[in-house]
Amino acid sequence: MRLNEIRDRPGATSARKRLGRGIGSGLGKTAGKGTKGQKARAGISIKGFEGGQMPLHRRLPKRGFNNIFTKKFNELNLGKIQGAIDAGALDGNKPITVGALKEAGLIRRAKDGVRLLGSGEIKGKLAFEVTGASQSTVKAVEAKGGTVTLKSITGREKPAADKIKAEKRAAKRAAALAKAEAKGGKKPKGEQAEEAQAPKATKAKSEKPKADEGEAKKAKANPAKTDKSE
Repeated sequence: MRLNEIRDRPGATSARKRLGRGIGSGLGKTAGKGTKGQKARAGISIKGFEGGQMPLHRRLPKRGFNNIFTKKFNELNLGKIQGAIDAGALDGNKPITVGALKEAGLIRRAKDGVRLLGSGEIKGKLAFEVTGASQSTVKAVEAKGGTVTLKSITGREKPAADKIKAEKRAAKRAAALAKAEAKGGKKPKGEQAEEAQAPKATKAKSEKPKADEGEAKKAKANPAKTDKSE
């Protein structure tokens, strides 16, 4: 070994960083030290800043409406499903679900579900469990003795407002009854008011016969007055 052949261990030393040698080096301009001022602060975004004038995204007119609640379905025709059954990729004896269609390669992703369309024909009795179907599709499937069951795979469908209100009222009634039982058998205010009105009605009915009896007694006591009046 000679002195000029002596080397350190591989990786023990590294080359010096050459700063400020152009954008292509990755260490140009600020030399890896970041920026000063507003751009050095977190949470600041000035991507749309154009020197103080109205930025382009605010100058352009807006058209249309984007529904954030819209759903994206995979649309499949009956003819395509029948082709998959004929090819042996799909089993027609089992319920045809979204998962089965995905395994058969008819759809790539489930998205918000599968909607059946009526183009094409089916040969046999099939049972579908999908998210949606057109009226013509349902008629075509039922004509062959099959069924179409609509099921949500996302659970985004909201119950009707009337159903929600009815459930809330039922929950309130149940809570009131439980509270009354806990206090010692006292009934809720609504039931107490009904019970209070019931005795008043019975009293009014019982008072009328008493008045009639009083008039009859007076007539017996003074028969002369009744004759004169006649």
